Amino acid sequence: MLSAGLAAGVLVPLGAVATAAPAAAAAAPQVTCTSAQSGLAAKLTKDITAALKNRKGTVAVGLHDRTTKTTCTLRAGTSFDSASVVKVTVLAALLWDAKKTERRLTTRESDLAYAMITKSDNAATSKLWRQLGTTKIKSFLTAAKMTKTVPGSGGYWGLTRINATDEQKLLALITAKNSVLSDNARAYVLKLMGKVVSAQRWGTPAGAPAGVAIHVKNGWLQRSTHGWRVHSIGAFKGGGHDYTISVLTHGNSSMNYGVATIQGVAKAVHKDLAPRTSAAERYAPTTAPREAFVSVPGS
Repeated sequence: MLSAGLAAGVLVPLGAVATAAPAAAAAAPQVTCTSAQSGLAAKLTKDITAALKNRKGTVAVGLHDRTTKTTCTLRAGTSFDSASVVKVTVLAALLWDAKKTERRLTTRESDLAYAMITKSDNAATSKLWRQLGTTKIKSFLTAAKMTKTVPGSGGYWGLTRINATDEQKLLALITAKNSVLSDNARAYVLKLMGKVVSAQRWGTPAGAPAGVAIHVKNGWLQRSTHGWRVHSIGAFKGGGHDYTISVLTHGNSSMNYGVATIQGVAKAVHKDLAPRTSAAERYAPTTAPREAFVSVPGS
């Protein structure tokens, strides 16, 4: 059981966690898709919209496929508490900072990064967050043009404010050559996102065809407002496609409800982009989702 002041995948102030009533279904902006492939934008628009029909809470979606020059957005500018998806930003900032002095990560940094991404370890994240400090993190965000991402104050990295547009910018940096992250850094981030433990490989990988390389990072957090935040960002390559998906949600009545919403979107996307036999279901709902916890910054 989570103690007061603790929430899955994030540091939150004491008293922030409470049971929240399910949010009313949002009066949605419409899913908007464009594509260089004839008919694909209309199909994605229809299928993502159908996947979200009757789902409660607030959902933001970002999708980009380089192969077909396809982009889909929904509430791309809506802001959410990051929970643990911010850990990819922390790792990218660490690598960006190391690149400036042309140094390799230390053994300590590598061990912390591995735990932070593959197991979503909060204590490791807190150590790297403190090491970097908000000044360096903000400098990375500026370099990455993630202009709407606001680091959480007081050491509460899980309360960093994010949106789908900026998460897609981050995934774009990780998956294609650029001047912000070195090729080695990009490969390192993808390697760790590809080694996330099986219990945390839910969300955007749902429905991905066999043979498609999967890189994912998820986050979840319950607070007294907006119920559960449940997020998943992923990068996928194979079957003739190279695409990234970000699905951010809040106003969920439970973690599992948010997971189901995300996976409905993901299945529609994978089916439309790479219509082949799907791999086995990657997430079995649990009654007590677990992650490593720490109580206060600096502990």
